[in-house]
Amino acid sequence: MANSTKASKAADPASTRTPRRRASITDVAKAAGVAVGTVSNVLNKPDRVLPATRERVEAAIAELNFVRNGSARQLRAGTLTSVGVVVLDLSNPFFTDVARGIQDRLERDSFTLMVAGSDEDLDRERRYLRLYEEHGVQGVIVSPATDDIDHVLALRERGTAAVLLDRPSPVPELASVAVDDVSGGRLAVEHLIARGHERIALLNGPHTIRQCRDRREGAAAAMADAGLDPETALVEITVPSLTPDGGEAGIREVIALPAAARPTAVFCVNDLVALGVLRTLRREGVAVPQEMAVVGYDDVTFAAELATPLSSVRQPTLELGTRAADLLFRPEGSAPEQVVFEPELVVRESSATR
Repeated sequence: MANSTKASKAADPASTRTPRRRASITDVAKAAGVAVGTVSNVLNKPDRVLPATRERVEAAIAELNFVRNGSARQLRAGTLTSVGVVVLDLSNPFFTDVARGIQDRLERDSFTLMVAGSDEDLDRERRYLRLYEEHGVQGVIVSPATDDIDHVLALRERGTAAVLLDRPSPVPELASVAVDDVSGGRLAVEHLIARGHERIALLNGPHTIRQCRDRREGAAAAMADAGLDPETALVEITVPSLTPDGGEAGIREVIALPAAARPTAVFCVNDLVALGVLRTLRREGVAVPQEMAVVGYDDVTFAAELATPLSSVRQPTLELGTRAADLLFRPEGSAPEQVVFEPELVVRESSATR
């Protein structure tokens, strides 16, 4: 068998094929019999080149499959028109929608977008921001993994525009776009209390993430305002990840509680966690919302399309992205803005009946 495999590989021309070198502007000039500067003029200022010469250069471009290196050209001119974005989780549709808002705004000024996910890892966040700076981006938009933003401030001081995404800026010199997550947490729990729930589970992420802290603060405030003790009536469970699997792990802890102590409703820190909760409750035969009401956060696209449509605190994702990009284009010398949007509760079947 080994000999047969070896012979098969040797007989396949593709296996010995080496990658073709990308044609350069010098190759085009040589093929067309002109100077490199003439090729550059054909690419950028064709009206300055005689028609016969232009046709010869264009024929060489077609023959060699030449594609100009726009990045190198812009770097030489000092006009690289790119913006780098770092978000917490690329698999979360919330950040995908925010990135779409950023992209739509950047396209109006012919900027390109580079996106990376930190996976809530500060070292990874720093690494991507360093790479963006090395590539000469015009600005960065970052959703910080922790409260540590010294590296973002240092990057800004070195001349790269920076905007914080999905969290308020702790310092006046740094622009930011965020949603009032304390208000969002309050909206979710006020809704559940109004539906008659007096013991509510909060499936939350680590408090190192600002959004998780703020949503918990709002939830606790809503309970206190209703005369409930957050220390006993709010059952907080830190999930292992802000994903459907994390939601499944969290709701299994809730289900395992004694009946007398078990919450009758769940507030999830995001819609991915809520998805895992709904999936698990369905598998375990727990009726939603009759036996367990569920509210998520973000109101991502799939929330309304689930078998049991998900109640969720809506964030204006496209507006967040558009506004963040807008702040990068503010006139030099203008004061940085800290923009805060208000969330909205969208009630659907996962919590509407009690």
